[in-house]
Amino acid sequence: MIKQTLYTASVILGVVGLIFFLFSVLPGDPARMMLDQREDAESLEAMRKKFGFDLPAWKQFVWFLNDLSPVGYHSHDPTHISSIEKQSSFVTIFSQRNGVIILKWPYLRESFQMQGQSVNSIIARVLPNTVILALCAMLFAFVFGVFLGVIGSLHPGSWLDTFIAFTSTLGMSVPSFLSAIVAAYLFGFLWSDITGLPMSGSLMEWDDYGERQSIAWRNIVLPALTLGIRPLAVITQLTRSSMLEVWSQDYMRTARAKGLTRYKQVVDHALPNALNPVITSASGWLASMLAGAVFVEYIFGWNGLGKLIVDALNTLDLPVVMGCVIVIAITFIVINFVVDFLHKKLDPRIQSH
Repeated sequence: MIKQTLYTASVILGVVGLIFFLFSVLPGDPARMMLDQREDAESLEAMRKKFGFDLPAWKQFVWFLNDLSPVGYHSHDPTHISSIEKQSSFVTIFSQRNGVIILKWPYLRESFQMQGQSVNSIIARVLPNTVILALCAMLFAFVFGVFLGVIGSLHPGSWLDTFIAFTSTLGMSVPSFLSAIVAAYLFGFLWSDITGLPMSGSLMEWDDYGERQSIAWRNIVLPALTLGIRPLAVITQLTRSSMLEVWSQDYMRTARAKGLTRYKQVVDHALPNALNPVITSASGWLASMLAGAVFVEYIFGWNGLGKLIVDALNTLDLPVVMGCVIVIAITFIVINFVVDFLHKKLDPRIQSH
């Protein structure tokens, strides 16, 4: 457990370092981006000093890690690059004259374009929408993927098995942005009178008077189905291959010899033993969906993390882009760490190796 935790922490550190230095070499003056057309020499110099843009790259990286770390050093000086005034809540661990060591939430700096708003608060507003979209897409992919995989394994070599294999291969081959455009045009525009589905929309919608918000579940149908196509294809093929392997085991021949119905064979014996690799793959895909939702959210106008990244790129709001990418990367790493740990606990054969 300690070894795996240290490995995960080193991966997170490497990802954060890569993201920071990748964005630090981009052209343009961050201070000028923040001040827009209101800049003068004194304002630019004050902005560079406040956010540390005048420091060498390695010092900026150290302060960036200090802001991201749950335990960090913060100054009492509000003009300092890492000031305690920027923290909404914290617990003091050790205090001295110039600053304190505190326990706090990771700080992702402030937006260039939305003055006065922290990246933490901006991401917190849209992250639940992305999580809900990813969970709905994964639920759709898992339920129908397992069902189709079981059907294919029950009729190997038949026309039905061939059709399922062909469609799943096609689903893995089509990029998400293309399937999103096709789905939005066909089901949200061309056949909208029949489906009743909109071409775009987010989870929360205002009423006609702009006074009250309500949840619009119909808006999630098309983006969830589009986002779930690729994991559906993978889960279908993985379930089929796992089930075919299970069917050849001795205990399944014993179950058939006892005269158990096909339903009992599948539900009580074959499927529980075949789902272990499927669950592992599905958990990994859930983490991938947070990153894969970028184009899907933007095409369907879903107010989530992916759409926020595209909008921030269009306005060169680098702190927002960096914050979103870091959140996605750390979420991906942590989910895979938890899945790997649980997988080893559930399957002692992996632990022995």
